[in-house]
Amino acid sequence: MAVVETERHGQILVVRMNRPERLNALNHDMRTELAKTWSAFRRDETLEVAILTGAGRGFCAGEDMKESLQDGAPGGRRLAEEDPFRSGALEKPVIAAINGFAMGGGFMLVERTDLRIAVPEAVFEISEAKRWLLGGYDHGHVANLPFPIAMEMALGFRFTAQRFYEIGFLNRLAPGEELIPCALEMAEHLLTLPPASRVNTVHMMRQIRPAVGPAFERLAAALHEHGAKSDRMESRAAFAEKRAPNFKGWDDPQDRYRLPALETPPSD
Repeated sequence: MAVVETERHGQILVVRMNRPERLNALNHDMRTELAKTWSAFRRDETLEVAILTGAGRGFCAGEDMKESLQDGAPGGRRLAEEDPFRSGALEKPVIAAINGFAMGGGFMLVERTDLRIAVPEAVFEISEAKRWLLGGYDHGHVANLPFPIAMEMALGFRFTAQRFYEIGFLNRLAPGEELIPCALEMAEHLLTLPPASRVNTVHMMRQIRPAVGPAFERLAAALHEHGAKSDRMESRAAFAEKRAPNFKGWDDPQDRYRLPALETPPSD
């Protein structure tokens, strides 16, 4: 059984993640097949719009924790080829049809899409705070959300589809049987636009999204290293073993008071 399935509807490609028994968790095979699928979609001149969805009751549960534990390293192995969807090189619009849980890396797939439809039962979570040494500080900022909501996202709270729809993160809510038809309807609308207008508008809208500045990115890189790195694998082991984690926090307890500082720009 293919871990990524595709089906064509004229100029529209439906991409379906297909590991329903694992809520479509992103193991190395699935990430590799997604990269190949997006590369082929990008090159195919007969396809103009994609819909990304999942099989079963999950859209995507994010990182495959069991594989990470087997590999002895968090985050997954490096892919042999570029994934243009993840890198931002894909010029064609992508619509998310979110059929269930979108957690961690699954949420990050959603936020890379241009339009989003979800079933009311869908649940969303930014999981970095649970798995790394820094929470998902940038997601709420990129989504242009108010600070308290961005903070809630960064600290790993869960969100319902209804709440995400109300704050503007989702375009539509649709019951399960109407999810793909609704996504196809949105895709068909895109195909009524002049091709250059569709491509140029998507490109422009992506460029004006909020972005985290270089100084903050450097601070984030430092904070990712600030703490006991053993906690990263402990969080994954606890998840896989269905137990409470036993976190260390810092190798030197005094490090909690030595937070890296944001660079101060030189004064004129």
